[in-house]
Amino acid sequence: MRSNALTRTVVSLTAVIGLAAGTVAAAGTGFAASQPAAKPAVSAQDVSVLAVNNLGLSTQRAKNWQCWLRDRGYSPGTIDGQLGTNSWKAAQRFLNARGHNAGTVDGVVGPNTIRALQRYLNLFGDIFGYHLDVDGIAGPETRSAFSKFNATGC
Repeated sequence: MRSNALTRTVVSLTAVIGLAAGTVAAAGTGFAASQPAAKPAVSAQDVSVLAVNNLGLSTQRAKNWQCWLRDRGYSPGTIDGQLGTNSWKAAQRFLNARGHNAGTVDGVVGPNTIRALQRYLNLFGDIFGYHLDVDGIAGPETRSAFSKFNATGC
């Protein structure tokens, strides 16, 4: 959730700065030929897809998740503690194979992937002391549960 708020803030600030710059430029060129509208440098979709999304895990706990996936036959690529596209594709394949419906195997940590992860983590809720709402939001409870799940490993 914090990531989405940050993304919206960055996109909003970019828009405000762009509008302000356009207004200042327009004041001096009121009679000049109009220019085509500039394309935004970054779209909201581009900003929302992160190259690495550890969902709050430390590097060691992310390595634990990568080893855990690898040990179950789902190759996350290099075990480096950076949950990038390959790690999340492996997780999505794992979650889909277990019937948790992560959706398309694309390596993007969207709501379907989060819901599937929440369903899977809930299988261990009695052990770790949580019950997650399956809402597709990687909020504090989901991040904490994911961290607890990955406390031990390789």
